[in-house]
Amino acid sequence: MNASDGVPPAGPGDDLPAVAPQLRALRRRAGLTLEAAARSAGLSPAHLSRLETGGRQPSLPMLLALARIYGTTVSELLGETVADRDAIVRAADMEPTRAGGWTYFQAGAPGRGMQALRVRVPYGTQGDIVRVHPGEEWLYVLTGRLRLRLGDTTHLLGAGDSAHFDSLTPHRLAAEDHDGVELLFVHTLLQSPTAALCLGPLTGELP
Repeated sequence: MNASDGVPPAGPGDDLPAVAPQLRALRRRAGLTLEAAARSAGLSPAHLSRLETGGRQPSLPMLLALARIYGTTVSELLGETVADRDAIVRAADMEPTRAGGWTYFQAGAPGRGMQALRVRVPYGTQGDIVRVHPGEEWLYVLTGRLRLRLGDTTHLLGAGDSAHFDSLTPHRLAAEDHDGVELLFVHTLLQSPTAALCLGPLTGELP
């Protein structure tokens, strides 16, 4: 992911109180220095440091990138815990979490090689962030219209349309209409054991 440092500072009304200590703890658990993790996430070390100290609020795309790098899920980054890994996720158990204007619902079990989310993208949020990272992504438009930029090509997707692409292709997501767009979204967690079986072992640091 390549992300700008123009993320608003955290404030008293933000919904992510547990993120800062979790970000630091999970980075250290992954054995990454601040500089190495920031480089892999497309952030400056100073920006990642502000995220880890609570001086900045991470956007959902940033959390997704850091989850991939640390081999974990957005839920764990946010300090959420799940007692047991279950194959079934009930609608009533999908609590909304907000980050960077986006709202997501955990739609899959933790500890897997992929992460499944139901995501609501409001109009005008994060549309200027271009993402580039190893792995694969699959998305399916539930409601609204999605403007998806893949490399030099822009696609307009409506309800029922889907996309499956290599995440190393520079990509950008934005809601086309003022009512926003709702998606099913699945991405790989490249440092999980399951993903290593599917994609082959990783060598060296992520680019």
